[in-house]
Parts: sequence; structure tokens; C-alpha cells
Amino acid sequence: MTLRCDLGELITAMITPLDSTKAVDYKSLEKVSKHLIEQKTDAIVVAGTTGESPTLTHEEEQEILYCVKSTTSGAVKVIMGAGSNSTDTAVMSSKKAQELGADAILSVVPYYNKPSQQGMIEHFSAIAKAVDIPVILYNIPSRTGVDMAPSTIAFLAKEYSNIVAVKQSNANLDLVSEIRMLCPDDFAIYSGDDSLTLPMLSLGAHGVVSVASHVAGCEIKSMIRNYKAGQVTAASNMHKILYPLFKKIFVAPNPTPIKALLSKMGIIENYVRRPLVEVDEQLRLELSDCLNCVKNSIENI
Repeated sequence: MTLRCDLGELITAMITPLDSTKAVDYKSLEKVSKHLIEQKTDAIVVAGTTGESPTLTHEEEQEILYCVKSTTSGAVKVIMGAGSNSTDTAVMSSKKAQELGADAILSVVPYYNKPSQQGMIEHFSAIAKAVDIPVILYNIPSRTGVDMAPSTIAFLAKEYSNIVAVKQSNANLDLVSEIRMLCPDDFAIYSGDDSLTLPMLSLGAHGVVSVASHVAGCEIKSMIRNYKAGQVTAASNMHKILYPLFKKIFVAPNPTPIKALLSKMGIIENYVRRPLVEVDEQLRLELSDCLNCVKNSIENI
């Protein structure tokens, strides 16, 4: 099947490294970008929720995009988190992302003001009309307070050729079935939760926008490829090995656990911006032990 825009199967929602002053650490950002290429990611989302977008300035978001684009030199697609609960702001951010060379934008359902389905249609229509680059819808009701209905996603997918995919962060798998049945075949569905990747693949999803891929990208990529090649048992076995890690990295607010793991690996320093707080040393050790157990299990397959 040919997708209207193939951004890959494994997309990483990238963290934003910070230094001890809580400023963006661009040297470490380069290091993380190169690390993600080694982890076999196909695309990187910058300035998304995992990148602590609520506490980034627009200027920082744009500089991060420029830095990651320059560092990766076309080895991966770079997607800009350009959403907002203000339609005018989302349109402005989307235009700027296109101007700065983003390969696509990720645009979240407006949060806090809880728009109706018609409000969502008008919001995303304004964005789609404002840019030529691909738009990925982002449905995450646990953060936005409202759920974008499959019929709304389907309307937008049919109306605008540059609305190419949805990141679906809703544990109700019936909704994935409905999206797949209502949307054109060339419209991609991405799991927004690592632990739901395999179940959603079985319902017609194309891949995942992942947090765990910071530390287990090669394994997640293998799981996806095995499933699509008909090696369902191998994919299921990998899912079972990775599942404890998928759950452990969300026992505290994202991205604090994954940042703790990356700092333990010596890739970044362990800092987040308030109101988030760094995980304590006990959880940091538990996270490291969990990752080590996962890696040991994979070596023994």
C-alpha cells in the first residue's frame, strides 16, 4: 500500500536536553539526534510533549528544529510539534515550521478550551490550508480533555490531502478500528503509546510515535518489521520483553523517566523544567534495572 506521505514506521518523540541552568543544551541535542539515528528511528518529533513543549519558547522550538535538521542532515525526517489551543498560534507555528524546513508538523487537538468536533474541524482546516507540508493530527484526550472522534479524523483526512496521519493516544482500540474503516487507505495511523504498538498494528496502524525508542529503538523497529513480515510470534515475543520497559517509563510524568535513563547512559544531564521534577535516585535505579533486564532478555532470545 502506498501512503500519501510515508514518514516511516518508527518515529521518536524526542526529549529536549537541558543544562544545570535549565537552558537548552544544544551540544547534547546533537548527541541525542545521532543516538536516535543509531537506534534506527525513521523520524524525530521535536518540540512535542516529550520535548517539554509547554515550557519552551517559540524561539527555542525553532532553534531546536534548526539544530536537529542540521545535525541529522537528511538521515531522518524531522517533524515539528506545532500545535496550540489557539488556532491563530497553531497556524503561525505551522507556517514557521514549514519556513524552517520541517518535513512535517504534529498538531495536537486544542487543549484546555475543550472544542467541539466542529471546532476541531475548523481548527485543523485552518492549519491544513496554511501550509503545504504534511500534517499529523494528534489525539490525546488524557491531556486535552476532549477526544477527536473517528468521523472527525476521517472528514479531515478526506478533505485535505496534506493531512496524512493521526497519532492516536487513546487506549480504546475500537476507535482504531473505526478510524481505519472510515479513513482512506493511504492515511496512516500511528500508535501514540509504546505498549499499544503491536495491538494497533493488528488493526491497521502503520507504526508508532515512541518514547521508549530513545533506549530500545532497534528492538521496537524489529517488532514492527517482524509483524509486517508475518512473523507474528517473534513480534509478540519482543512485545512481551519490552512491555515492562514500556510501562516503567511512564510511572512518573513524561519525560522525567526517559531523561533519567538517558542521563544514566551518559547521553544527557538529568534536568527538566518546572513544574516537572527529576525522578528520585530510587526510581532512577529501578529504571536502569528494568532496561538491563530487557536487554539481557533480548540477548537470550
